[in-house]
Amino acid sequence: MATEHKIETPRSVEDRLKTLYKLQLLHSDIRRIRAIRGELPQEVKDLSDTVKGLNSRIERFQAEIEDLKAKRVDEQNKIENKKLLIDRYRQQLDNVRNNHEFDNLTKEIEYESLEIQLSEKNINDYERQIDNLNAEITNIEAMIEDQTHLLEEKKADLDNLVSETRSEEESLLGRAKELEPAIDDRTLTAFKRIRDKAHNGLGIVIVDRNACGGCFNRIPPQKQIEIKTHKKVIVCEYCGRIMIDPELAAAVQEEVAKEK
Repeated sequence: MATEHKIETPRSVEDRLKTLYKLQLLHSDIRRIRAIRGELPQEVKDLSDTVKGLNSRIERFQAEIEDLKAKRVDEQNKIENKKLLIDRYRQQLDNVRNNHEFDNLTKEIEYESLEIQLSEKNINDYERQIDNLNAEITNIEAMIEDQTHLLEEKKADLDNLVSETRSEEESLLGRAKELEPAIDDRTLTAFKRIRDKAHNGLGIVIVDRNACGGCFNRIPPQKQIEIKTHKKVIVCEYCGRIMIDPELAAAVQEEVAKEK
C-alpha cells in the first residue's frame, strides 16, 4: 500500500507577516520580563568575581607567608650553625701556637658573627613582611565579608525576581518556539539577525505616519502600497527591519491579547 504524502500549501505573505509580528510581540514581552531584572544578573556575576578574586589574593599572600616562614627557619638554622662554629673557634683559641693562628681564628669568629647579624636582619625583614601580609589578609577578609553579604542580598533579589517571572518567561519562550516552524528559514533567519542587532530588539515594525517604525525614515509611496497589499515581505532600505501595516498589526495584537 502506497504511503500518502501530505503536500503543505505554501503560506501566504500575509500569514507569514502575521506570524512574524506575533513572534515579535512574544519576544518583546520576554525582553520586558528580562528588563525587570535589570542589571542584577551582571551585578551578581561581578560581585561573585570580586569575591573569587579576593580569595585568590588571600591564597597568594598565604603562600608568600609560608615561603617567608621557610626562609626564616633557614636563617635561624644558619644562626645556630654559626654559633656552634664560633664556640668551636673560641675553644681553639685556647690552643693556638702562634699569632697567625690566633689572627685567623679571630677573623673567622668576626666573619661568623657578621653572618649571624645578617641572618638576624633577614629574619626581622621576613617577620615584618609576614606581619604586613597578615594585615593585608585581615583587610581583605573584611572586604570579602562585606562583598559576600552584598552578594547574598543581590542573589536573593535576583532569585525572587526570577521565580516571579520564570513561569511567564518559559511560557512565552515555548509559544515563540512553536511559531518558528511556520516561518520559512530564510525569513526567520533574517528576522532573528535584525532583531538581535537592533537596540530595542525589534525585527519587524509597524509603519507609522508613512515612515519606518524602527528608524523613522520616510517610506516611498510605492513601497507603502506594497506593504499594505501583503504581496511580498518588504524591508526598510535604511535599517533593514521588516515592515508591517498598522491594520494587520492591530489584528495580530488583538489575537495575541485573546490568547493571554
